[in-house]
Amino acid sequence: MIVTLTINPAIDRIFGVDRLAFEDRSYINSVGESAGGRGINSSRVIHSFGGDTRAVLISGGDSGKRLEAHLAESGFPTTLVPIQNEIRTNFTITDRHGLTVNLNEKGPELSKSEVTRVEQAVRDAIDDASWLLVCGSLPPGVPQSFYGKLIAMARKKKVKTLLHADREALREGIEQKPTIVMPNQHEAERLLGRTLLTRSHHLEAATQIRSMGAKSVVLSLGSRGAVGAFADGLFEALPPRVDAISPIGAGDALSAAYAWASTRKKDHADALRWGVAAGTASARLPGMNFANLPQVEEIYRQVEIRHVD
Repeated sequence: MIVTLTINPAIDRIFGVDRLAFEDRSYINSVGESAGGRGINSSRVIHSFGGDTRAVLISGGDSGKRLEAHLAESGFPTTLVPIQNEIRTNFTITDRHGLTVNLNEKGPELSKSEVTRVEQAVRDAIDDASWLLVCGSLPPGVPQSFYGKLIAMARKKKVKTLLHADREALREGIEQKPTIVMPNQHEAERLLGRTLLTRSHHLEAATQIRSMGAKSVVLSLGSRGAVGAFADGLFEALPPRVDAISPIGAGDALSAAYAWASTRKKDHADALRWGVAAGTASARLPGMNFANLPQVEEIYRQVEIRHVD
């Protein structure tokens, strides 16, 4: 069982346009809506691969009811923690070249009792779990130390943890020694306080983040693949060139596939290869869609893994 937490889910509204251009009009070609959030996305990918997953999330208001309706068709079990306030709606605009603009609301404010109920829901869900994925932003009212608290709790239950967060939630989460941390380039830059431009920058960043407390680090670099810093060394995963239609959620696919591969006794490097393959394959699809296992296997065979001396 792989448990995912989405404490700041959303209704994702996705607009496909002909092109994105500064100070010029764009024409909408398509509009879609789905249940959004990094943990939800990861559970969707794991389930499509045939993995066992449960998504823990909050829900409130009319948008929460729409979220629940979308999830009712997902095929995997969910644990819903009701809250008083309305969950958020996010807007994504993407064109046929893969250029994307994300407009995200901050999310509903949670009371202390609601935060406590989320913590208890996670505690109950991981009793039979091998992995806990804590993913995404924290809504108002949730302490920045919350992810770190869950990581410490999971470690006591001998459950592996994957952290995909940003800013202080990421920094404080790393201090609790998660099994693996998966920042993208922008998140890593904010964490380290510097710009990462070159290959050597990326390798140094992954190594430095690991030294901050994480047992392993995967630094996601979008179309350039990823860098992994593990106990047995540094690795690069280099994907094939593809026509990226929509990069939305590619990082979530990477996280999900890495955890899924790890449950199948794959080593770090091979799990990294599966993760990059899933992110790359998903980026070839329009809107908020994720590649299925045969599509990912096609890319997996083309991903190059290099051990860095």
